[in-house]
Amino acid sequence: MTLPPLEPARGRELVARFPGLHVLVVGDVMADRFIVGKVSRISPEAPVPVVRFQTEYSRLGGAANVAHNLAALGARVWLVGVTGADAAAGRLRELLAASGIAVDGLVEDPGRPTVEKVRVVTERNQQVARIDYEDDSDVAGDVERRLVDRIADAGRHAKVLLVSDYLKGTVTQGVMLALAAMKPSGARLLVDPKIPHLECYAGATLVTPNHHEAEIATNRRIRTDGEAQAAGIDFRARARCEAALITRGEHGMWLSSDEAEGAIPALAREVSDVTGAGDTVVATLALALAAGATTAEAAILANHAAGVVVGKFGPAALTRDELVAALTAPR
Repeated sequence: MTLPPLEPARGRELVARFPGLHVLVVGDVMADRFIVGKVSRISPEAPVPVVRFQTEYSRLGGAANVAHNLAALGARVWLVGVTGADAAAGRLRELLAASGIAVDGLVEDPGRPTVEKVRVVTERNQQVARIDYEDDSDVAGDVERRLVDRIADAGRHAKVLLVSDYLKGTVTQGVMLALAAMKPSGARLLVDPKIPHLECYAGATLVTPNHHEAEIATNRRIRTDGEAQAAGIDFRARARCEAALITRGEHGMWLSSDEAEGAIPALAREVSDVTGAGDTVVATLALALAAGATTAEAAILANHAAGVVVGKFGPAALTRDELVAALTAPR
């Protein structure tokens, strides 16, 4: 059972409404740093490549990349998360400011490092190694209270509340309760999940597990559309959420909701890097719903967006023009 395609005119109409829509993003902010070099030999000390340094650069990652995707699509974004008091936090704030995203919602915790993923890559974008700086214990005490205060301040006018959970300590039970308390005002609550926190997402409007997360949460194998359908129904019951969108890589997506149920075929022509594709999916979903899309329309728009960003290297975003072009491209 495949969902009917989104008519290009309807897609353009929805995308045209994106500018200025208010979205609150809460989650694990990260800095992604890339050290680029040339590999010409193997080290005589160990069987590893020697990378001769050429350049390095940083990009927004995690919840910060979600915010970046929203801003690139024209949204007004509030971002709430935790950083350390270190150089990576400074780089993160600079990147956010350059993307037009306010940093007022970031809570500084000197007791933990800013989450930073350092990738060593070749000039052809082949990854050689990755180093992670992080403390993934849950925030608590004053740090958690400040997060809840920031959420209360920033979420008043948001049409969508978006949780980007990477299990790095920001998304706690207290944080989720604060967000769920805002739903009666009419805001939708979307979650890009991690399965250990599944019980925290009760009451969410839409949860977006990937293929493996859905399998783990439901103890089901997902190889066919029929298996995806059964897993989607089971996932919704276990997460106690209204709808689930299972992202299935080259197999596309499966939407499970009371409103619509069905497969959405993958659209990518060429895959360069899937890093951050889930961030693009949930950002586009949020804006489409805020623009008045049905759940099915929002999922199909998000699928088109994912098809664009997987053709880019590293955590990436797309513009409204790129999304509209994807909607009208021949298949």
